[in-house]
Amino acid sequence: MQKSRPHIQVSVHDQELKLRRGRKIIRRYPVSTSRFGVGSEENSHKTPLGKFRISDKVGEAMPAGTIFVGRVPLRPDDPLPPTEDLVLSRILWLDGVEAHNVNTRNRFIYIHGTRHEDKIGEPDSHGCIRMRNADVIELFDLVDVDTPVTIRK
Repeated sequence: MQKSRPHIQVSVHDQELKLRRGRKIIRRYPVSTSRFGVGSEENSHKTPLGKFRISDKVGEAMPAGTIFVGRVPLRPDDPLPPTEDLVLSRILWLDGVEAHNVNTRNRFIYIHGTRHEDKIGEPDSHGCIRMRNADVIELFDLVDVDTPVTIRK
């Protein structure tokens, strides 16, 4: 019997990500979605809803806490980017697969680690799904490119 593949489900209401295999919940993680609400509009900083797939995985084998700019890891002597919304540890880049969210990849919506772990569990991001760094590293190792993702209210 073939094993069903993993599926990620994100609940904006519960600020929770579940990794499922079929009906079984493999892992549960608290997350932080957008402080600006939900939606797919360009430059809205909102978290999109619907069905997605992981299009790219970035950061394998990088140390926890590595800062990425444009999906490239900063070197220790590089200046920090002028933002509080840093992308840390790992990146799971989402690609929308429905008409209303096909712009998700071009909006650079990721599941990623954060330096604001104290805000996990409440809406605080600029559109992405933020996770604790240890959690996103674990999730990164459990999923593959093309893993389906569903984000719901």
